[in-house]
Amino acid sequence: MAGRPRPGAGRRAAAAAAVAVAAGGGRPFPRECCEGLGGLEYGQVDVTAMARLFGYVDVTDSGFIAAVLSIAFNPLFWNVVARWEHKTRALSRVFGSPHAACYCLGAVILMLNCVRSHCFTEAMKSQPKLEGLDCHWAYYSGLAILAVGTLFVISSFLALGFTGTFLGDYFGILMEAKVTSFPFSILDNPMYWGSTAVYLGWSLMHASPAGLLLTAVVAISYTIAMLYEGPFTEEIYRQKQKGAKKK
Repeated sequence: MAGRPRPGAGRRAAAAAAVAVAAGGGRPFPRECCEGLGGLEYGQVDVTAMARLFGYVDVTDSGFIAAVLSIAFNPLFWNVVARWEHKTRALSRVFGSPHAACYCLGAVILMLNCVRSHCFTEAMKSQPKLEGLDCHWAYYSGLAILAVGTLFVISSFLALGFTGTFLGDYFGILMEAKVTSFPFSILDNPMYWGSTAVYLGWSLMHASPAGLLLTAVVAISYTIAMLYEGPFTEEIYRQKQKGAKKK
């Protein structure tokens, strides 16, 4: 419609203004404001990439915030619940067995992941596309990355089984030996990195800078989760080995 601004045009205009102010026609910021950074002059810093990012992504948008919260909440939820179960065995008592409790937690995690994916997709749809990525090569690159990520996720699930995937160790459902088959033979934590790759590919297919930023949030959330889960899981199996030696 004539005269109607394109989505994100205001933000891009503000970003362009920010670039112009930063550049200042070649005029640097006063050095005294930068002495804490070794005399770095902000006028010499290329802020174009940052300005373009904030020109395309509205981080205050309610849909974007909902996506960030859902991404951060999921690993926090399953780690808190699984550790509580490991300490108290409360879920096992409520559901009658560790297996039933693990299956119920797994079902909840799957539903939460569906909500996360929905919020992620809606956040992308509500924000502008990046013209440089809105092309065939980016779409098919994203499709390939998504396919590889899906392969890692599915093959990880098949190698671990349902209880191995959904924190069965915390319920006392321990595996006999460490899984070393594909994809664990080529990558640590392939389920997490495969999921991250899926979101990255999905973002590229939609030429979405908001999606790329949210993918970074996914990677950070999973990295933090791995820092907590790895040592705790190793301790569970150390206790198992000690118990086996005493028998």
